[in-house]
Amino acid sequence: MNVLRRGYVSFNKFGSPFLRYSTDAAKNVQDDIDKMVKKTKIVVFMKGVPSEPRCGFSNAVVQILRMHAVDYDAHDVLKDENIRNGVKEYSKWPTIPQVFINGEFVGGCDILLQMHQSGDLIEELKKVGIQSALLNKENEEKSKDK
Repeated sequence: MNVLRRGYVSFNKFGSPFLRYSTDAAKNVQDDIDKMVKKTKIVVFMKGVPSEPRCGFSNAVVQILRMHAVDYDAHDVLKDENIRNGVKEYSKWPTIPQVFINGEFVGGCDILLQMHQSGDLIEELKKVGIQSALLNKENEEKSKDK
């Protein structure tokens, strides 16, 4: 048995390796993820990093958050298989990226896009004390029209 981070490698009947997690290891990963999502107001688990997203859905989430000019923590799930699988279990959501606001799971790319298009994202950000740059722009345009 080879030890690998919080799990261990086993081999199936064909000799191919696969990662197994002990109950304690899985709990530790869940605890780590819980700390991550509660550390800052907005947390994104994505493929890649904001400056170099590694999938279109992660890129879309980055672009939406960039439009709102909000600060957030991003975690590259491609760097840690434990986090990649653990966050799916934590949120009960099967895909990446995943967005958390104020420690609560919001959804993936499709849900964040819907919230952005409907204006609900601005409202959710307001609830946690974050002012969207889009709201500032909207207010400036209203002032110019008067």
